Formats: sequence, C-alpha cells, structure tokens
Amino acid sequence: MTGETFKLKLGERELKVELSNLAEQASGSCFVQYGNTLVLTTAVVSQYNREGADFFPLTVEYEERYYAAGKILGSRYIRRESRPSDEAIITARLIDRAIRPRFPEKLKREVQIVATCLSWDRENDPDIIGLIGASVALSNSEIPWSGPLGVVRVGQVEEKFILNPTYEQREKSNLDLVFAGVEENSDVLINMIEGEGQEVSEEIIVKAIEFAQPHLKELIDFQKEIFKRFGKAKLLLEEPPADLELEKEIKKFLGDKLEKTLYQPNKIDRMDEVNALKDDLVYYVEEKYPGDGKGQFVKDFFEKEIERLAHENIIKLEKRPDARKLDELRPIDCQAGLLPRTHGSGLFCRGQTKALSILTLGAPGDVRLLEGMEIIGKKRFMHHYNFPPYCAGEVRPIRGPGRREIGHGMLAEKALIPLIPNSDEFPYTIRIVTEILSSNGSTSMASVSSASLALMDAGVPIKRAAAGIALGLMQDPKGNYKILTDIQGPEDHHGDMDFKIAGTREGVTAIQMDVKIKGVNKKILKEALAQGKKARLEILDKIKKVIEKPRPELSPFAPRILTLQINPEKIREVIGPGGKVINAIIEECGVSIDIEDTGKVFITAEKEEAAKKAVAWIKNITREVKVGEIFHGKITRILNFGAFAEILPGQEGLIHISQLAPYRVNKVEDVVKVGQIVPVKVISIDEQGRINLSLKEVEKKL
Repeated sequence: MTGETFKLKLGERELKVELSNLAEQASGSCFVQYGNTLVLTTAVVSQYNREGADFFPLTVEYEERYYAAGKILGSRYIRRESRPSDEAIITARLIDRAIRPRFPEKLKREVQIVATCLSWDRENDPDIIGLIGASVALSNSEIPWSGPLGVVRVGQVEEKFILNPTYEQREKSNLDLVFAGVEENSDVLINMIEGEGQEVSEEIIVKAIEFAQPHLKELIDFQKEIFKRFGKAKLLLEEPPADLELEKEIKKFLGDKLEKTLYQPNKIDRMDEVNALKDDLVYYVEEKYPGDGKGQFVKDFFEKEIERLAHENIIKLEKRPDARKLDELRPIDCQAGLLPRTHGSGLFCRGQTKALSILTLGAPGDVRLLEGMEIIGKKRFMHHYNFPPYCAGEVRPIRGPGRREIGHGMLAEKALIPLIPNSDEFPYTIRIVTEILSSNGSTSMASVSSASLALMDAGVPIKRAAAGIALGLMQDPKGNYKILTDIQGPEDHHGDMDFKIAGTREGVTAIQMDVKIKGVNKKILKEALAQGKKARLEILDKIKKVIEKPRPELSPFAPRILTLQINPEKIREVIGPGGKVINAIIEECGVSIDIEDTGKVFITAEKEEAAKKAVAWIKNITREVKVGEIFHGKITRILNFGAFAEILPGQEGLIHISQLAPYRVNKVEDVVKVGQIVPVKVISIDEQGRINLSLKEVEKKL
C-alpha cells in the first residue's frame, strides 16, 4: 500500500484524508477519518456514454457494515447486511443531492459513488464524512466535476453553535443542520441543506449558516491543496456543434405557441399540449431533414427554450404559468375525519397537489424494532409516504417504496417528531401513511399538513399543528433572481432551487434544500426563509378553520390503553412459569400486555372494559399482602405439615397444621380439602416473602 495522509483540525477533532492505491481500479478513491469513524469512498465512471439517455446517469450508494460497529446482526439465518436501511438510503440521498449539480450537463457516462463505512466510533456520524469523501474522490479523478465542496453539521446547545456535534451533543441540541457549500469569488454558496429543529426561528437558521460558512471555506481550501498534488486531468466531453440555422428554424416554428401551451393552470392540459407541441416540432424537423438524426438535438433545445421562457417571464415580468403572484399560494382545501373507520384521517389539497394521510394507533408493543449499524432501538412514531403512479397520470409497475418515497416520508416524519407527545403522556404507537392522490409540486410538504390534520383528528395530543411549503428560485447569469412560493410543474422542473420548509407557528421543525445551479448566497436564503414563514402561517390559518386542536376523545375504533405501575419484583408473578399467567390474562380478557423492566404495565384492548378487567387481574396478582388481612382462600395443595391456600391470583400462603384449628389436628384432611374455600388471616410474612396464614385465628373472631 502506498499513500499519503492529509490532516485538518475541524472543530474539536482532526479530519484525516488518506489517498492510497487500495481501490486502484476505481477512477478515484480515498479514506476519510473523523475521530474513529472511517469511510472509504470511491468514484467510478463508465468508459462509454449511456445510449439514449436524456438525463445524467448518476448512482450513489452508502454501505453500512455491521463490523464497523463491532456487531453481528441480521437474520439468524443470514447474519449479514441485506437491503439498505432507511437511514442508509437517507445518507445516500444526502450525498447525491450535494454532488449532482456539480456535474456537467452534457455528461452521459454512468457515474457511481460508493461510500462504505469501515469503522464507526459511536460519536461521529458517517454521513458528512462520506460526502467529504465523495468530494475528494471526484476532485482527484478524471471524472468531469466542478468541485470541491465542503460539508459540516451544525448543532446548538444553550444558544451556542457546535461544529460537527457528537451523537450525545445532538441529543441535547435544539437543531441538527447539515450544510454543503461551494466557493465562488472567495465566498461560499450553499448548495444543499438538510436538517431538523425543535421549532427554531428562521433567524437562528440564518445564524447557523453564518457560523458554517467559514468552516466550509476551510474544508474547500484543504481539498484544493490535495487536488494540486494528486488531481488528474479531467475527461474531455464532446460538445455537439451548434446548429444556429436549425435553432432559428425551431424558434420560428414555435413562435408564441410554446408560451401559450406552457402558461395555463391545469397540469394535465399543460403537459398534454407541451408534449404534443414537442412531437409536432420533432416531426417537422425530421420531415425536413430526414436521416440526419436531429431528433435528440431538437428535444434538448425544446427543453432549453422552456427553461429560458420560464426564467425570463418570472425574472422580468413576474409572470408565472398559472398567473399567481410570486408569493401567492394555490387554492387550499382541508378536511379532517373523512374516512369512517380509521383512527384518524386528514386531506390536504394545494392546487392539484392532494395528499391523504391516515393514522393508526397501536399498542406499545407495535413499535418498529430498529437494528442497524448506528441504531438499535424502538420507534414509536412512523410516517410512511406512498406515490402511486396514478397520482402523476402515469402507468408503471407498483413495487416496494423507492428512495424517493423513503426520503419524502422521512422528511415529513422529521417535521412532526418534535410535536409528538412522549410515551408517558401518550403511550400509543403511532403510524401515519400518506397517500399522494394527485401530484403537482411539493407532495412531501403537503404530507406534513395532511399528517398534522390526521393527528388532530385522531385525538393525539400534539403540541400544535404543522405545515410545510416549497419555495423555488429563478436566477439569470447576471445574478438577477426571483423567489417563488409554492412551486409547481415547470417552476420545479426548470427552476434553480427546491427549498422545503416545515414547521409550526413557533418555528421550523424540518428543512431541506437542493439546487440545480452552483449554489445560493445568504441573502437569497434569508429571503426564502422569510417568504416560507409567511406561506406557512397562511396554511396554518386554513388548517385552524377545519380543526383548531386535537379532538378531546380518541376515535371509538381506536384501541384503549390503560397503564399501571407494579413492583418490578412482581413481574415474574404476572408472567408466570413459561408465560402461563400472562397468556391466561391475554386470552380471557382479549387484550395485549406490554411490561417494561421498570414495572410499568400497558394493557391494550379494543374495549375499555376488557382492559379494566385485565388491570384488576394484574392488581390482584401484584397486590402487596399485609399482616392482619383476612382473605377467603382456596385450598390448592395439602401436605403432611399443612395446606396451601390461594388468597390472590398467583399468590399462595401456608396454613401450618398448627394453625388449622384451636385444637390438635392429627391429619390435615380432617379439617380442609383441596378446592375448599376457607377464611384465613395473614399472621406473618418472612424475609423471603413467604406468607403464613391461620384458619384458627379467624375462627376465634367468628
């Protein structure tokens, strides 16, 4: 192995980048270490263009390895990693979103980035380390890429910002933000944001950006030094020669047709007419120039014309396809409780974007068990997002959730988690499923609003309602720009930014930003945050008119959970030998029972009466018997020296032969028989908890 290591003090720890020849067949590779978390990142480019591709074929994979955490996990019949966890998919998407805009538009060779976590120290998250690795590997490869970029995580504890906080510090932090940035004229532009917060203000987010920028610059400069020594010459891309005459012909053919088809509010009509116009254009050119293979050129130029038209009309005229003002929301309609048998439901419609969220309440035992490299635990709140083909007017196979569905579902989940009551206050497991019924811009943010409606409809005591909004950007080469509220259709596809902001009246709970340009400056981000807050408050006003706060009662179809606290030493008595006792309670009462090590017991039943019956049963089992109490005990066993009587379910005491009667008893069976009910008095309890009973003491009183 040959290699060289570069070091940078970043925050409280040292960042190490090692270039070696271990993955020598990759186009570029590096090991990046922060603390004792180490990630190998590789970049590989195909030797050939992907034929017929009208998009850049980039794939990013993040590989968790159980050995990195010193664990042997997975099914006992497999004991190895299988499909990526949701957390791994989110990390892969994080890397993808930051690096994708930096590739040249004309690159049609397949590029694959693989980040593999080889060592994890339980303190430093591999996600930003993998992104730094991707930047280094791409910068030092022959792959055309406009890097490097810097990436940092920012937390805040006691009003003090922390650079790259550990997991422990993140638990105490009121925000968790990841910023990626690139350099432009000695300034740092932000090109990706991912994060969540405990209803933090927009002003704090701006300050977090200001805090991050110098560290991003530091990382960029650090990588530049590496590139100067080890960078490779980039592949030269073949630029198709410009056909100015054909461009003039296309523009003449289009005339004002493109603007007329593009600028209409209905997505279906717009897309049908735009596609029909494109087909007419391709047919016209191919008829005029048969066999010249100009079809792809025409399609590419057509898309550029749409992009040019969208930018010019918005920047110069503030003209949007559906004639809205720049900061105007589409018409909003909300409903709660529209499904008859679910535990909670909410419908949120914003223009042609329609999201239906359905909530289900379950027992504490219905939690999702997490088993991964970084996380082993339980998850009691889940939000899942479905994007069926019909919502976009498409026909395609329906398979399991893809990366987009997982990413959007997780973003909405982050937005709602700060509002969910803790398990002591509300012990239910909560699952929300959002079905996108119709898609025309920012379905993920619509799912935040519909899920919020479903939570309140179900009677979940959330702190307050949440809503989400997506903002866009149109910017020209001179730096002139306009920020758009509630982007849709061509504004999203041909725009320069997708900035999603979710939160409450109190502040932001989730944030995500991607760009198609180099990056955006602090001024644009500050304006977007302010414009997003205005829109969010407008949406929350609409939600308030439908349902102001959580319903006071749960749905009659939701299960009922009763809790009680027992002595932890009594847990084994509730369970019984081989689970005999607890299974009897479950079967006879029709309930489910979850018991924590602390002695907290949760009884879940469809009807409250069944849960109360189980509670009474468990209370009897775990009741602390006191000396002097009198019970009607059932004789369960007879021995030579006395008889055992069950005084409470699962609790027996001994009636010694001397305590059976006020006279000498020669044979126990002369006084009592198995199954007989007799009054007994507790006369003592020894140090081991054994109960001694007396029959004659009761008879004296009688």
